[in-house]
Amino acid sequence: MTLVAVDGVLSRLHMTGQRHRPSEETFGDPDPRPFGEAVRQLDAYFAGELTAFDLPLHLVGTPFQLRVWERLSLIPYGETRTYGELAEELGNPGASRAVGLANGKNPVGIIVPCHRVVGAGGGLTGYGGGLDRKQRLLALESGAGEPDALF
Repeated sequence: MTLVAVDGVLSRLHMTGQRHRPSEETFGDPDPRPFGEAVRQLDAYFAGELTAFDLPLHLVGTPFQLRVWERLSLIPYGETRTYGELAEELGNPGASRAVGLANGKNPVGIIVPCHRVVGAGGGLTGYGGGLDRKQRLLALESGAGEPDALF
């Protein structure tokens, strides 16, 4: 897992093997200092001790993407929503595909829990980190998962 900051504030989280992962040359100079709290919270999450992240984030996106990402953060730990439900919550019931596209552009997966969004029938659909990882994250949150197998 790679964390990226802008001016000391977490801006991206990239998973090993992630689809559309940028080249590491774009990450800037390695510096672990801005990530102490993020690493602590991620460790607590994977240990099943943290159910919501409380980190400052530097997110860059369109106004619609930012609204979707904000809404993702409101999905409780261990629960899921469909793309259609999110579109309705945003006041755009016909925008489930647009919600899916914004979900796929989430720069800080896990912290902004895009893995909690499922297809209309409750089935697992696209996840930049891979469907197996999405399934394991959801299993972890339901109490049936093993964090060691995630990364």
